[in-house]
Amino acid sequence: MQLKNDGLSVGVVGATGYTGGELCRLLLNHPGVSRILPTARGDEQFERLHTNLMGSGLQFLSLDDLKRRVEELDVVFFCTPSGEAMRNAPWFLDHGIRVVDVSADFRFSDPDVYQRVYGSPHAAPELLPDAIYGVTELNRESIAKARVVANPGCYVITAILALTPLLRAGWADLDAPVHISAVNGTTGAGNKPKRSIMHAEVLNSMLPYSMEGHRHGPELENHLAAEAGRPLTVDFNTAHGNFARGIYLQANLSVHPNVREGMTRERILQLLTDFYGQGGEKEFFVRVNTFPKTGGINSKEYDVYPSVAGVMGSNFCHIGADYDTQRGIVKLLSVTDNLVKGAAGSAIQNMNVMFGLDETTALRAYGL
Repeated sequence: MQLKNDGLSVGVVGATGYTGGELCRLLLNHPGVSRILPTARGDEQFERLHTNLMGSGLQFLSLDDLKRRVEELDVVFFCTPSGEAMRNAPWFLDHGIRVVDVSADFRFSDPDVYQRVYGSPHAAPELLPDAIYGVTELNRESIAKARVVANPGCYVITAILALTPLLRAGWADLDAPVHISAVNGTTGAGNKPKRSIMHAEVLNSMLPYSMEGHRHGPELENHLAAEAGRPLTVDFNTAHGNFARGIYLQANLSVHPNVREGMTRERILQLLTDFYGQGGEKEFFVRVNTFPKTGGINSKEYDVYPSVAGVMGSNFCHIGADYDTQRGIVKLLSVTDNLVKGAAGSAIQNMNVMFGLDETTALRAYGL
């Protein structure tokens, strides 16, 4: 796609939050981006709010100011609360600007499902058929041609990458629920002041929430069912942990009786590596932990499973697995940085694909 400038000119709508700030941080290191235009509603100063980007020279402008610079824009990211992208994306699309929505506004193709999950009618239902779901590893060809990409939720992309190989292989007994428990860093709660997520409150604690049914549950069921080829039920449980960024997710699913015989951890890991490759030769950002077990039964070999620390600050998803032979249950472990692979990083990965750039540009850094 021909650009309007020497490099990409990028708008970041809602750049005062953690995801918007992370987008700007990663875009500043993107050799194909010539201009970053972040927006804010108030009179905040960019470098005072995002002190880690001091010296970047970025300054906030209003959404109206961004629209006045429409002639120089190539793509706009929406890092906004649900409801804002659907109201503003049509204007940018009508002006030939591609959109990557990091909110939830375009994740469902059915507007009735959106209304049921988020409690309000969809403001741009005519765009839903055009929105491509942004798990790059699974939808790369469609993303390359998309006008609007719906970036997945951070929990959802972490789960989908782990579960898809087993669902496509038909190994799961989907008459039983898929049990998913996930712990997110406190950045996943946003940056609005709230006592329960203050350092003094969350330290040495865990904060379970939305036990009645997390809003990402229907998103999970919708997209996992597409991979499985049939409806399924997800029992989804979430909490915030006493760390700032990262997602630790465990997914347990019963193995179908037809394939249970001979099932082992090694067989599961082989399926995962066949699907994603090993060492990045197929999917650069998905790495499977295949370290062999060397201890006896119930020995505590922590390094045979992925850790949140291993992906912090990176666009990688690390996946591990084990198998409960007595109960016929596969246990998948999947970790990401909720602000990078779970949001800003995967959004840039999608932007790279949309504009024919190397998918890994600005995203090749390993964990901290």
